[in-house]
Amino acid sequence: MKTLSIRNLTKQFGAHTAVDSVSLEVNSGSFVSVIGRSGAGKSTLLRMINRLNEPSQGSIEYDGVVVTDLKGVALNEWRRNCAMVFQQFNLVGRLDVLTNVLMGRLTTVPTWRALLTLWSDKDKLDALETLDRFGMADFAAQRCDQLSGGQQQRVALCRALVQRPQIILADEPIASLDPKNTLMVMDALKRINEELGITVICNLHDLDIARDYCDRLVGMSDGRVVFDDKPQQFTETLVHDLYGIEANDKTQLVSPTLSAPKVSALHLETSLA
Repeated sequence: MKTLSIRNLTKQFGAHTAVDSVSLEVNSGSFVSVIGRSGAGKSTLLRMINRLNEPSQGSIEYDGVVVTDLKGVALNEWRRNCAMVFQQFNLVGRLDVLTNVLMGRLTTVPTWRALLTLWSDKDKLDALETLDRFGMADFAAQRCDQLSGGQQQRVALCRALVQRPQIILADEPIASLDPKNTLMVMDALKRINEELGITVICNLHDLDIARDYCDRLVGMSDGRVVFDDKPQQFTETLVHDLYGIEANDKTQLVSPTLSAPKVSALHLETSLA
């Protein structure tokens, strides 16, 4: 089993320590949610795993490879293998959906082909099949800036998938979405994890969503890991310790998505079809 090993990982921005000696072991096929207040270090942690931010100290290893030592082509290969999904989607709005998804293949084709959008039939078919898996194939020719937020996030997930990664790092992927689209995007991530066996590490503010979808919670506070266990072990006392408020104080603890009724997997499958 391939394991992502994070050892004593630290990131300092001047005098501020954003991530402080974090150590984690994440097994292949896991669905992990990193939770905590804004500023707890969640996003910085994910960006260091992908090497978008360089650690000040510590190391990251995956399947025996020291990720923190990678450079050049090897680093690009790691970023392909460890795909990022962002809160703000990071799509090119003026381009169509299919082209945005195909951007996930940039690390596997010559630069001149990508610039001229000379994608192979195989790449196009792969992108269309991925879009179809998440109910977005009918939008392939539509500009991304004409889509809803939930649709754009599903396009971003498809772009990540055509990289053929072994890990997906999702940084607050539902923070700007309404309740319906929140559940659709989380259901898509769950399907990616369960059907494709891809490891998912997802930063979330919404505690109830994290409990419903993830098999492990990692709680962070002031850059440190203060909880690492199964969701059912995250008690009201721990909620109070991590967030500084009562567990039933919905107005402060979580986003408005918690007020939405629970949607069944069958309903989501129908919505995605």
